[in-house]
Amino acid sequence: MKSLFNERNTLLLLLLVAIAFPLVIQNNYYIQVMILVFIWSIAVYGLNTITGFIGQLSLAHAGFFAIGAYSLGLLTVKGNMYFWVAFVFAIILAAAIGLLVGLVALRTKSHFFAIYTMSVGFLIYLIIYKAEFTGGVRGLIGIPNPPDLGPITFNSMQSQYYLVLFFLVLTIIFMRRMVRSLIGRTFVAIRNSDELAQTLGISVMKNKLIAFVISAAFAGMAGALYASYIRFIGPQVSDVHVAFEILLYLLVGGIGTLTGPILGTFIVVVLTQMLQFLEEFRMLIFGPIVVLLILFYPRGIVGGYLMWKFKRKQKQAKVNGTASKQQKSA
Repeated sequence: MKSLFNERNTLLLLLLVAIAFPLVIQNNYYIQVMILVFIWSIAVYGLNTITGFIGQLSLAHAGFFAIGAYSLGLLTVKGNMYFWVAFVFAIILAAAIGLLVGLVALRTKSHFFAIYTMSVGFLIYLIIYKAEFTGGVRGLIGIPNPPDLGPITFNSMQSQYYLVLFFLVLTIIFMRRMVRSLIGRTFVAIRNSDELAQTLGISVMKNKLIAFVISAAFAGMAGALYASYIRFIGPQVSDVHVAFEILLYLLVGGIGTLTGPILGTFIVVVLTQMLQFLEEFRMLIFGPIVVLLILFYPRGIVGGYLMWKFKRKQKQAKVNGTASKQQKSA
């Protein structure tokens, strides 16, 4: 029975549920909500790379998200570039800017790193807000949907749903393989102790930079998907409150876990949509719920579950050990 509910089978079951969702639920509103959940989940997985596995709190994530969104929008709307070429270029550009920012930002530590990245995010927001080529406060409209790929079209809501789901699945596969690889273990070693990792011969700066670039690339991918789905973007996508929202999704789901990003994003986005009828008063209900969750589950829902599971195993092992000693003494 335990082997039936292992991680692989659970992920396959969730994938089957996600595939069947738009076929069973014939409601465009619910499909739209799930598309947004998938897009933001990709961005949260990116943040989890640098914050969850390296232990560096980055607040520039909204900026990289906006770079991906605006790169796709500008290249397709003003540059008349083929959509998929522009999509790849948007991810590369976000990663390249992440590399440049990381070379400076990762020389700082702790709250200094968070302050620096927040300043970078605010600088990106100012550039988008003030620059003429970005459309300024008016934003950018008319961003095209993804073009057809042979017989596959992306004109319907369901087709866009499956497109975003495809990129989310790729993201999860990449993250799962990365975490289980040597580089993933290296990230965790750096998170636990910079000094100890360095004494073991690990290049701390190099690995932190790799994690930061991966983080920026996933944020850029999420931004490009968001721009192609919404078809209109404004400076607000790079606002610092977006960075805190992405961080909130990660904290609720479980920082440093594989399933936490998508679970936290789903819970917060769906709960926010459910409380929309309260308008500005919804935070009076939503806020305390999140605060209580973070107080009692500081590692998030998934992190709390894993901790409970670990303690249960320890307790069971202790009970089994005591029982075996009693049998030997008897």
